[in-house]
Amino acid sequence: MARVDYFNDPTAPPVNSVVPSVTVAIRDAEGRILLIHKIDNDLWALPGGGHDPGESITDTAVRETREETGLDVRVLRLVGTYTNPHHVIAYDDGEVRQQFSLCFEAEWTGGTPREDNTETKAVRWVNSADLDTLNIHPSMRLRIDHALDPDRTAPYLG
Repeated sequence: MARVDYFNDPTAPPVNSVVPSVTVAIRDAEGRILLIHKIDNDLWALPGGGHDPGESITDTAVRETREETGLDVRVLRLVGTYTNPHHVIAYDDGEVRQQFSLCFEAEWTGGTPREDNTETKAVRWVNSADLDTLNIHPSMRLRIDHALDPDRTAPYLG
């Protein structure tokens, strides 16, 4: 399903849905962060996705990471809550969502990085110095920057 992200755009369509979702920041032993190249919007992002009934939100983080990257993870902490009403996501089926995402930091406990070819066309460990070379949505870049900030102790609430 294709999607269009509107960010601080007065021409964004009206929201008709809010879906709790997660993103997950994972770093390897070299300090690189794991990013996926998404099929639906052709942007680089942290792995993540929608919360399903019957699971805890940290279970969602573990499941979505495994589905999109092949990695097993253990959630360590909440990086932040991202609920900007000016970030609207329109899908080709008519759904228009307001962003509502929790970003977690997690550690890699097993598995091998791989694409799933339905949501993810590439999985890559990225040095922070190389982030500016990738096409990353501003709201996703904010989460990445927060996750990589060694001085951040309290979660972002915004």
